[in-house]
Amino acid sequence: MLDQPVAITVRPSSEMDVPAMLAIYTYYAQFGLGDYQAEPLRPDDIKRRRKAMLNRRLPHLVAEQAGLVVGYAYAVPFLKRPAYRYAVKHSIYVHKDHVRSGVGRRLLPVLIDACAQAGFRQMVCYIDSVNAASLRLHESVGFERSGVLRSVGFKFGHWTDTVLMQRALGPGGATPPSDPAPEIEKS
Repeated sequence: MLDQPVAITVRPSSEMDVPAMLAIYTYYAQFGLGDYQAEPLRPDDIKRRRKAMLNRRLPHLVAEQAGLVVGYAYAVPFLKRPAYRYAVKHSIYVHKDHVRSGVGRRLLPVLIDACAQAGFRQMVCYIDSVNAASLRLHESVGFERSGVLRSVGFKFGHWTDTVLMQRALGPGGATPPSDPAPEIEKS
């Protein structure tokens, strides 16, 4: 009898997930092209960022498999100016040992739905141009390529390009927003 794959569940993150999220992010900061962190993140950095997002009613999610956090995703304001309050930018990270195992396919749609339910109308992301798996994942859930930012990153001795992708949430730009607007500014 073949082993059945263990289900991936998506849920809101908690402070208990911070060490796992830190480990996932640290790998990409050290070895991935898309992230560059001069100083290593500390648990308090992730705790502070997570709390700020939750205070703004922005989703911060983890994917869990067999009791282990295998990925996480969150949304932040695209820009903090009031005219952009209906747009969010997101990030998604999958544990290096779980890439191409369906974690992103479970996590990203839940994040999209949470942002749409919160009243946001557009979602954008930036993806390193050589990250074909992430580009395919985003296209599979309705993101379109909006442009390429050439040679905007420099890591591991060479320049990197970034692909800007965008997707409408809910009615997108087809109708004016309803009030109240999503809350993105808090002190």
